[in-house]
Amino acid sequence: MNPHQQAAKPLFSYRKYWAECYGPAPFLPMSRAEMDQLGWDSCDIIIVTGDAYVDHPSFGMAVIGRTLEAQGFRVGIISQPDWRSKEAFQTLGKPNLFFGVAAGNMDSMINRYTADRKLRHDDAYSPNDEGGKRPDRAVTVYSQRCKEAFKGVPVIIGSIEASLRRIAHYDYWSDKVRRSVLMDSKADLLVYGNAERAIIEIAHRIANGEDAYQIQDIRGTAFVRKRVPDGWTVIDSSTVDSPGKVTPHLNPYQVSDTGGSKDCDKAKQNDVQTVTIIDPLSARKNKLNRDTSVIRLPAYEKVKNDPVLYAHASRVLHLETNPGNARALVQKHGEREVWLNPPPIPLETDEMDGVFDLPYQRVPHPSYGNAKIPAFDMIKNSVNIMRGCFGGCTFCSITEHEGRIIQSRSKASILQEIENIRDKSPGFTGVISDLGGPTANMWRLNCKSKKIEQNCRRLSCVYPNICKSLDTDQMPLVDLYRDARELPGIKKILIASGLRYDLAIETPEYVKELVTHHVGGYLKIAPEHTEGGPLSKMMKPGMGSYDRFKKLFEKYSKEAGKKQYLIPYFIAAHPGTTDEDMMNLALWLKRNKFRADQVQAFYPSPMASATAMYYSERNPLKKVGRNTERVVTPRGLRHRRLHKAFLRYHDADNWPMLREALKKMGRADLIGTGKKHLIPPHQPRSWVPPKGQPMQTQHTGLPPRADGSRLKRKKPVNKSNSRRNSANTARRRK
Repeated sequence: MNPHQQAAKPLFSYRKYWAECYGPAPFLPMSRAEMDQLGWDSCDIIIVTGDAYVDHPSFGMAVIGRTLEAQGFRVGIISQPDWRSKEAFQTLGKPNLFFGVAAGNMDSMINRYTADRKLRHDDAYSPNDEGGKRPDRAVTVYSQRCKEAFKGVPVIIGSIEASLRRIAHYDYWSDKVRRSVLMDSKADLLVYGNAERAIIEIAHRIANGEDAYQIQDIRGTAFVRKRVPDGWTVIDSSTVDSPGKVTPHLNPYQVSDTGGSKDCDKAKQNDVQTVTIIDPLSARKNKLNRDTSVIRLPAYEKVKNDPVLYAHASRVLHLETNPGNARALVQKHGEREVWLNPPPIPLETDEMDGVFDLPYQRVPHPSYGNAKIPAFDMIKNSVNIMRGCFGGCTFCSITEHEGRIIQSRSKASILQEIENIRDKSPGFTGVISDLGGPTANMWRLNCKSKKIEQNCRRLSCVYPNICKSLDTDQMPLVDLYRDARELPGIKKILIASGLRYDLAIETPEYVKELVTHHVGGYLKIAPEHTEGGPLSKMMKPGMGSYDRFKKLFEKYSKEAGKKQYLIPYFIAAHPGTTDEDMMNLALWLKRNKFRADQVQAFYPSPMASATAMYYSERNPLKKVGRNTERVVTPRGLRHRRLHKAFLRYHDADNWPMLREALKKMGRADLIGTGKKHLIPPHQPRSWVPPKGQPMQTQHTGLPPRADGSRLKRKKPVNKSNSRRNSANTARRRK
């Protein structure tokens, strides 16, 4: 069966596996003792995760585990195992069907390292915030250990780490292009995105006796195969050259009119080519059947050495993410082919409700005792109301993982979860900390036309402007907020998810409702920048939308009699950002009296469009060629730190670097003590340079002398006390 031809089978319509008779477990077991208490002799599926096991719908291992349990499978959890040997992966015994491997809710490298590649010593997804509980590139390491623990047991990899590494990808931490995680992990299958559809189908088919390695027709999966199957048409997009006339290859068994041997005739009959190769232009003209056509990306060996081809591959990948029209993709890795089936069909509202209504305990596993898990403490009283994001911000990985189509829960399901929190969460104070998701205000916002949605090729529904086909009415969300506030025992509902303010201003009543009832004094929003150059590379709206939202925010705050403040977030060192852009942003911050305590530098996560810009210095938002637009990219550590310093222009530690930069830019006029100046000409008297930064003198700004000494300022002599000081000195000498 071809993945394009599959109708989306309802999530909970499968015939349940025989082990359903055991019923749901209080917690998915993490030990043999727990299995014994449940009466299990074995697990059907074992999920290995890099996070602490929290039985809550905001944690991936709980969602997938409970979803599989609802299908009748016995699911065990191995959480944060010691990856240095295989013994920890044998804790629950051999799974009957397969291992499911996940790095956790975060990519293990982003979890472990800062944007400056510095090692973190904490981990919000571990007990007591303890760092070092998972390996680097956890999906690869865990998969290899599972293969060692029980040979022959299939390994299915997933989570955001696998999703973002499903093809050859730039790896910021090693500063090179790495192979698909499928190649390094040796996994049998990769599931990408929110994988409920794929993992349920895989589990039932393996339970029915199918070989995991042969399951190759499920949407939202990737796998390795030897060659393109017979009967397929390959659209060759492995080059950026403009297509010309395609000359067919000569048939090596073609014989001349003078005749040939019988052996040649027999070889000719047996060598009929069943795979057609055409160029992208011909594919558009001929309107190929998407069910039997695949796009060939530039091979791993090409993109690792050619940044232009890497940018081109990134562009093709992102254009093939709409489940309604995406084709399969294939990328050669040596002698093997990494094959990506089209994205999964989004869940319907009743399916979303079914996933979130499963019997979660909403607390960490009892084995952690009184240990604090910071990520759980942050979200324990929050409610996820939707998935997906159609914003398309190039630096963000949500779209690559969850897709652009919004998947919303019903109001009834959301209100029921709020009541469950009220009735079952220990220590609940009546405050819901968030009612949101990837974005606060996209609930139930979808394309007005299913036909248009299925054929759309836009990378964003809101950039460069809001699509006319997008339903932007946020009154249903206003009604949800009002109904939630009316629930008994609920004192306040906060909105902490990121707000898309360019959408919010389309429904002023929504802004009024938000500002009047759901802001706890401060509202964080993310303009990301003020200048058009970087904003165009981020696919973010201009400051006009911010200004309009700010006026509404201040108006409704005043009407409500509340003093509330907007806290804007900005990104430093994003591709497309010049030093002048950062200087102008710093001036905007000073004019508006903003002083950022924490600043964010661009973090090149795998597969993001902005990461392709960072690596290739090309713009994959447009057609990529050898002579197309170059993207200015702050790459070196010092350059990135300079851009961060502009965001914290008020920090004296940054003034020496900023003075030097402003002078080089010809903007020494911004150095002074007036209102129009950005930074003062001197360091404060009490200033002590940060560790590792050269000491500089107070008044000249010059570096220390060669011998390491500094010019010392003489202390003023108090003449009125000079005689007394002399007398005291004489007494001490005696």
